[in-house]
Amino acid sequence: MAIATKPELRPANPCFSSGPCAKRPGWTLEALSGALLGRSHRAKEPKARLAEVIDRSRAVLGLPADWRLGIVPASDTGAVEMALWSLLGERGVDILAWESFSKEWATDVTKQLRLPDAKVIAAPYGQLPDLAAADWSRDVVFVWNGTTSGVRIPNAAAIPADHAGLAICDATSAAFAMHLPWDRLDVVTWSWQKVLGGEAAHGMLALSPRAVMRLESFTPDRPLPKIFRITKGGKLNEGIFKGETINTPSMLCVEDALDGLRWAESIGGLAALIARSESNLAAIAFWVAKTPWVEFLAEVPETRSCTSICLKIVAPWFQALPAEGQAAVAKQLASLLEKEGVALDIAAYRDAPPGLRIWGGATVETRDIEALLPWLDWAFTQVAAAHGKAAA
Repeated sequence: MAIATKPELRPANPCFSSGPCAKRPGWTLEALSGALLGRSHRAKEPKARLAEVIDRSRAVLGLPADWRLGIVPASDTGAVEMALWSLLGERGVDILAWESFSKEWATDVTKQLRLPDAKVIAAPYGQLPDLAAADWSRDVVFVWNGTTSGVRIPNAAAIPADHAGLAICDATSAAFAMHLPWDRLDVVTWSWQKVLGGEAAHGMLALSPRAVMRLESFTPDRPLPKIFRITKGGKLNEGIFKGETINTPSMLCVEDALDGLRWAESIGGLAALIARSESNLAAIAFWVAKTPWVEFLAEVPETRSCTSICLKIVAPWFQALPAEGQAAVAKQLASLLEKEGVALDIAAYRDAPPGLRIWGGATVETRDIEALLPWLDWAFTQVAAAHGKAAA
């Protein structure tokens, strides 16, 4: 729907970035007032705060009692790399790749680790690869939700309950917003900066008993940097999973992570977090259904992400532009919204098709999404007019 004049209502919070993401509703700097600054993370009280992050995360997510959960360096990227470098090589591996980060994991396995028996099962942006093509007697590496494509795995049906290999899942934009099938997974990673709006640089690594067994029975034939070492003397380094981090964490970020977890508990836990994210997706879906110039990048409705909600521009005049022209228009659209102060950081990821990416995680209020949508119509009308085109 073309809108020539600026909408009157503005989002109260214009932060729609896909990481670091919007802070939880009502957040202020006062939330960090209890941070144990200037203290060693090895001291009793700071270490207790780190352990509290682990314990509260376990409780909110419903992590099985026999799983280990630890805090590791370098955000979700560090957690995934730690898993790949420490676990892979015992058997063949399949990598499911359908967006930027899953393609990075495929590159790590095939070009950096150079594993001889590695198979990449790929799909273009907007689609899932053929999940049935994965051989779960091998190790399988995949993302649960494509942060840069807005395409998620809808359920665990493709993962056999008795799979022989390890299911290694990057869940950074899924954890706390989607149900994760712990009984079908073996390694799950995420970071603080996504669904709960924490600060960046810290990752979480969750290991099933089968993953621990692999770590203690298999020694990779390659050197491991210090920050990748999960074992000591052939046994799991249990300290990592009790708050004894490999390198120095930010206690300010720890306090912020605890604030997000306490907020999650206060609103009703995982069920409430998922409901908030799904409500944001529903609001955008309602708008997309009546808006001719835009569609979801995810081609199958059941695979649409409720966090990294990716949209493509389908107006005929836009589609007729060369790739660089499309990228320029999409950038112009995002810049106009940022200039108006109604939407920050909603351009598509740099490797993704030109379009928009709106974060819909649990810290984002649905009323802010609803206030944003007329602004998208207005901005597209302005950009189309600048190119001498009608908005549709």
